[in-house]
Amino acid sequence: MPAPVAVITDSTAYLPQEEVSRLGVVVVPLQVVVGGRSFDDMAWTDGAGGEDVLRERGRVTTSRPAPRRFTDVYREAAARGASGIVSVHLSAELSGTVEAARAGAEDSPVPVDVVDSRSIAMGLGFPVLAAASAAARGAPRTEVADVARRRAESARSLFYVDTLEHLRRGGRIGAAETLLGSALMIKPILHISDGTIVPLEKVRTASRAISRLEDLAVEAAGTGPVEIAVQHLGARSRAEALAARLQGRISALTEVVVVEVGSVIGAHVGPGMLGITVSSREPLTSSEP
Repeated sequence: MPAPVAVITDSTAYLPQEEVSRLGVVVVPLQVVVGGRSFDDMAWTDGAGGEDVLRERGRVTTSRPAPRRFTDVYREAAARGASGIVSVHLSAELSGTVEAARAGAEDSPVPVDVVDSRSIAMGLGFPVLAAASAAARGAPRTEVADVARRRAESARSLFYVDTLEHLRRGGRIGAAETLLGSALMIKPILHISDGTIVPLEKVRTASRAISRLEDLAVEAAGTGPVEIAVQHLGARSRAEALAARLQGRISALTEVVVVEVGSVIGAHVGPGMLGITVSSREPLTSSEP
C-alpha cells in the first residue's frame, strides 16, 4: 500500500535503484541531447556509457522535464492513493526543473510541496531518501517537506573536475575562472554554495586535489553521525579508494555509498569528476530514529 504522501524527485539525484524501489520514490528524468536526439538521463547511469558519449561526441546539451510530465506523475501518484506529494529537485540556480515542477503542480489533483534542494546529485539524493523515509512512517506532507529542506540545508557537496571547460560551456561557472585555471594548469576544487557551483580552492595536481577533497570532507563531517556519498564519472576505482579512506578517517560515519552520475551532470563536469556529499544524520523530527 503506498504511503499517504508520495515523494517525487528527478534523475539528477542518482539514487541507488534499490532505495528507489524500497521507498517508492518516483523519479522524473531530465533529458540529454546528443546529435539532435533526446535521451532520458537515467538511461546512462550506473556505468552505462555516458562518459564515453561525452568523450567521443563532444558537446552534449541538457533540458528540464516539461511541466506536463510532472502533472502526469502527480496525477498518477494521486490515482495510487497519495493524499499529498512532496517533489524535491535540483537547485533552481542550475536548472529550470523546480520551475517546471511548480508549473506542473498547478494541475495536480492533490496538494504538492515543491522543494528546491539547492544542490544536485546526492546533495539532492540524501534529502529525498530522508523525506521518503518520513513519508513511509506516516508523517504528514508538511513534515515530509520540512525533513527534505532541513536535510538539504545540512548537506555539503564538494567536487573535483579535471577541467572547468565543461562548466564554462554550460554556463555554470564564470569564463574568467576557467581561463585562469587552464592557463595555470590548476586542478580546481569546487562546492555548492547558495545553490550555485563556486570555486573553493585551486591545487596544482590531480593527486593533491583529491587529497585535499578528502581532507575537506573529513572537516565537513565533524564529530556527529553522517552519511557520505562519493560520486564520480568514469572514475570508479578512484572513487572506491576515496570511499575506503573516508571510512577509516570518519568515526561517526553511518554509511558511505559510491555513485556514478549520469550524462546530465556529466555534460557539465566532464569525465573524471570526483565529488563528495556529506549529509548529517542528526534526527530532524520527533518521528525520525
